[in-house]
Amino acid sequence: MLSRQFLRENPETVREAMEKKGVTDVDLDHVLEVDEEWRRLKSRGDDLRQRRNEVSGRIGELKQEGEEEEAQRAIEESGELKAELDDVEARAEELESELEEALLEIPMVPHESVPVGEDESDNVERYRWGFEDLRGLPGEVVPHYDLGEELDVLDFERGAKVSGGGYQFVKGDGARLEYALVQFMLDVHREQGYTDVFPPIPVNSASMEGTGQFPKFVEDAYRIGGENDAPYDDDDLWLLPTAEVPVTNMYRDEILLDDDLPLKHQAFTPNFRREAGEHGTETRGYVRVHQFNKVELVNFVRPEESYDRLEGLLEEAEEVLKRLELPYRVLSMCTGDMGFTQAKKYDIEVWAPADDMPEGPEEGGRWLEVSSVSNFEDFQARRAGIRYRPERHESAEYLHTLNGSGVALPRVVVAILEYYQNDDGTVTIPEALRPYMGGQEVIEGHEPVGESAVGAGRKE
Repeated sequence: MLSRQFLRENPETVREAMEKKGVTDVDLDHVLEVDEEWRRLKSRGDDLRQRRNEVSGRIGELKQEGEEEEAQRAIEESGELKAELDDVEARAEELESELEEALLEIPMVPHESVPVGEDESDNVERYRWGFEDLRGLPGEVVPHYDLGEELDVLDFERGAKVSGGGYQFVKGDGARLEYALVQFMLDVHREQGYTDVFPPIPVNSASMEGTGQFPKFVEDAYRIGGENDAPYDDDDLWLLPTAEVPVTNMYRDEILLDDDLPLKHQAFTPNFRREAGEHGTETRGYVRVHQFNKVELVNFVRPEESYDRLEGLLEEAEEVLKRLELPYRVLSMCTGDMGFTQAKKYDIEVWAPADDMPEGPEEGGRWLEVSSVSNFEDFQARRAGIRYRPERHESAEYLHTLNGSGVALPRVVVAILEYYQNDDGTVTIPEALRPYMGGQEVIEGHEPVGESAVGAGRKE
């Protein structure tokens, strides 16, 4: 969250940030009025407390001096001061709670280098990689959802039967491919200095609030044993939407030392999202699903180093696609498409050549986001109470947090099935993954199982 001091000193900057990020449900003028009244009451409370201490201190002296009437008046005044102080403190506590809730709804101020825009059409492409030497593709690339079923490595029908729409079985060489990608990514990032973390999958409400998922995006989360719109507290558990949540909150309400920084953690987890409000987007296949795997990179750094680290984090995530030799592009996200918590954000989009989409490159196909690389500055650290001490004798300060997917697996699987597709319907395994698949070079598919498969590729 933003600090109260920043809010007081820069109300127009905050108002502009809210407008750029499309936050319209917060009355900033009212928040400022609440803060002003809270400060007035805190000042009044300090004055009352000081006056009561002075009066209470005189009571004993007056009694010793035999000034019983004066002592009684002092006792009465002390009681009146206490009553008023109780009222002031109770009202200040109410305003404090209201102010804290309001601050949770105010977005991070975008960095000055972020492009100004309303939606994804205003994002700025920084560069592309891998299009200079594209591999030969079939005359007509089969979309991953058809090819995956033909090879029997993706099974959407049975996934929907077991869990509903947006779930799937990844089978045989498809599952082996995904396992290989996980180990490959973890190895790449270990080379880059990351420490492995295997976090809990359920997370509490305080953790979701600490990284900024709550209260804004509660409708996207899967609650364990309760309705999403019911009141939530620290005892509630949710299926994590991203490993960013548990890994960042590892250090919630802690003070790290300067020698600890920078901290670089990576975590492989399954992730769960309802994707509320996304019904109009592409839902077929393995692109937008409710459960997916990814490797998440989380960094904790000194404030003065965070923007250099952002560029480094982007390169670390890109390295995965470069070694897989998958063409991609990098976008600088505009203010209107950047998100609630970020100060600056890059998206990495891999190229999937099967579908001709309006936003695709000249070569056809479409772009699939596989990583968002973000600098939150101290926004998450304030919410989660994560600080560091520059020197042992100095006051603790809020550090900066960053994260990025390194990378999300389903869409990389989609890109491999489509980009590495061959004329005979097989899929070449990227060279970097072959050591993780026992030297296997090609996915040739499997014979389907069951009576329903007869006539659809299975021999009787």
